[in-house]
Amino acid sequence: MSEDENPMRRAQAAMRASLPKRFYKEVSVGEAGGAYVVLLDGKGAKTPARNTLALPNEALARAVAAEWNAIEGAIDPVRLPLTRLTNLAIDAVANAPQTVIDEIVQYAGSDLVFYRADGPDGLVALQNERWNPVLDWAAAHLGARFLLAEGVMHVRQPDEALAAVRDAAERLSKPFALTATASATNIGGSALIALALANGALSGDEAWNAAHVDEQWNISQWGEDDEAQRRLAARHAEFSAAAKMLALLR
Repeated sequence: MSEDENPMRRAQAAMRASLPKRFYKEVSVGEAGGAYVVLLDGKGAKTPARNTLALPNEALARAVAAEWNAIEGAIDPVRLPLTRLTNLAIDAVANAPQTVIDEIVQYAGSDLVFYRADGPDGLVALQNERWNPVLDWAAAHLGARFLLAEGVMHVRQPDEALAAVRDAAERLSKPFALTATASATNIGGSALIALALANGALSGDEAWNAAHVDEQWNISQWGEDDEAQRRLAARHAEFSAAAKMLALLR
């Protein structure tokens, strides 16, 4: 079947064709109202809700501007992960931070790092290596101690521990750090890994590897699946954008 006859290829081509083309020549950063704004040909860029694309510090603003400057043809949102996080922070999270905090706490109630394999020994060792430091950090810096289990049977976590997670989420700088932490939580399946990342206890790579122990173990045993790797690469790009935003906010 040719590409013209393949309906999926035609749909993908249609989506590409519908993307707007780069309409600006110069990307820069300016100051306005105590924030840093991304300028396209001297005009302030806007979010989808028509709010000004304004960042809390110059480093983050320049990183967002660099995404726009790297665009050569179609303005593909996939190539603007920091911008998408910024849009979400400004248009949604700024107006409803409590909803996002509640979601982080909900993840902590059944966090990835609580549920351990009973074998094989290599997987058990890898989980211990990457997850135990996260729990140690939570105990030392949040005052939160959690219950572990083998398998997937749900274990109710102490109310005091979940309250400590809520306090940590409440302390995040809003809306940007909160948005990035929520994104890392959602992608990685672990509020504790995301909070450790937000507080500088884990690097972006360390947090990603901690959140993907099982996937990486399976790849080491059975090899790579091309489609699964493409999906994983897309998630990695999103996770890396969240980690980069958190690093630039510190």
